[in-house]
Amino acid sequence: MPTDQGSVKKTTKQRLSIQRMRDNEAAGRQRGLDTGDSILPQAYHTRLFKLFGQIEHEFEGMYAENLQLQDKVEALTEKLEAFQSGKVPSVEGADGFDGPARLSVRSKASTQLSNLIMKPKYKPTTGKNVFSFKGASTSGCQQMRHFRGHRDGVWEVSVSRGDMPLLGTAGADRTARLWCIETGACVLEYVGHLGSVNSIRFHPTESLVLTSSGDSTAHIWKSTVTLPPLIHQVTDNSKSCPSSGDDVDGSDKEEPDVGVENENIVYVKSPQSQLEGHSGAIIAADWLAGGKQLVTASWDRTANLYDVDTRAIVHTLTGHDQQLTHCCAHPSQKLVVTSSADTTFRLWDFRDPSIHSVNVFQGHTDSVTSAAFASGDKIVSGSDDRSAKVWDLKNMRTPIAMIRSDSGINRLSVSLTNNVIAIPHDNRHIRLYDLNGVRLARMPRNNRMGHHRMVCCTAWNDESSSCNLFSCGFDRQVIGWKVGILAT
Repeated sequence: MPTDQGSVKKTTKQRLSIQRMRDNEAAGRQRGLDTGDSILPQAYHTRLFKLFGQIEHEFEGMYAENLQLQDKVEALTEKLEAFQSGKVPSVEGADGFDGPARLSVRSKASTQLSNLIMKPKYKPTTGKNVFSFKGASTSGCQQMRHFRGHRDGVWEVSVSRGDMPLLGTAGADRTARLWCIETGACVLEYVGHLGSVNSIRFHPTESLVLTSSGDSTAHIWKSTVTLPPLIHQVTDNSKSCPSSGDDVDGSDKEEPDVGVENENIVYVKSPQSQLEGHSGAIIAADWLAGGKQLVTASWDRTANLYDVDTRAIVHTLTGHDQQLTHCCAHPSQKLVVTSSADTTFRLWDFRDPSIHSVNVFQGHTDSVTSAAFASGDKIVSGSDDRSAKVWDLKNMRTPIAMIRSDSGINRLSVSLTNNVIAIPHDNRHIRLYDLNGVRLARMPRNNRMGHHRMVCCTAWNDESSSCNLFSCGFDRQVIGWKVGILAT
């Protein structure tokens, strides 16, 4: 029998955690950090790996079956909501209903279902920033481009700044890639890490990229690339770097080594700077405002603040009771927020060099997977407790808005221009909300569009007119979306 949705979420999270641990251990062995060989005979090793493979196969079967059931539940839920809101005409005999009495029963069932899933009834707000989408969600949010090349799940996606912005992706295949946003061409591949690459961030002003990995290190490397030859190369050989999502089939088959034979891709094998000091996998890293310092978050329950020029640790941030899950820096002020599996996230203030203060945010009941800064001194946090919360830094005791969901939330992002939150879910959906907690849209998803496994991260690109939202997931996909937002 298939497990329930919560069990599926936990199973998926555990698989990702185990995979990152294996990457970290393998990287340690390659660097000579292991303490000794196992005393188990080879026959026992072979038998254990075979048994674990069988267990994993069973879980994958249950996971696939649950996804099918979940699609059916979502389709029925949407039909019920449509009947309840009056969008579907009450035609006699439609959908198996043969009269007003049947419709009233269905309306009642819809109300009960809404109460069961604890869907809040939001009232329209009258603030200055009100947004409307161009048409329905399927037309106002369109999949524009597909970036294919990673051979394993993609943990994070990030966008650079400047005249020719680049898209950066961090993958469990131990590589980080840079892409041309306008063409979908892979222009650079970084292969300097020994473990899973867990995050990628661009320097605010220079051509530098910061990546963190399961090998317990963070790397800084050059991102200088030449785009014109690659645009010509995509025209001649679009198969190696497809720019559309028409070939997305959602299968988990081994993908071809896309881009390996592309002679125009720049391969970077070693970093300009390597930052050490953590005893566990580094799950995330980010540049502080100005780019002179950076912060890393690790599974060793600490975060480190580094000086970029000297590579020295300026501060070690301690206090979290469990492993860290994410870190994020304010774009213009020296503020850092760290998230943790201990159900809290913390705000660190480095604006005064002589002293740094910390504030603890408590309000979630499960692991806080991410927290991001928003305009107007606000922070948005997401959690495995299936909720996202908007906090005001002037009143940090209680959130000013809450978003309830039907699935765990991963690394969310906030558009600083439009104040729209893009939330990636464990159940393969991406939903958009405003800072008042009002749902704006859901990204379209079917057999040929959207993600087909857990969505790990989203990133906004407010300076682009073609693709202004990007997402990545455990299905190896990186998708560029066009979200039509109009200020009204």
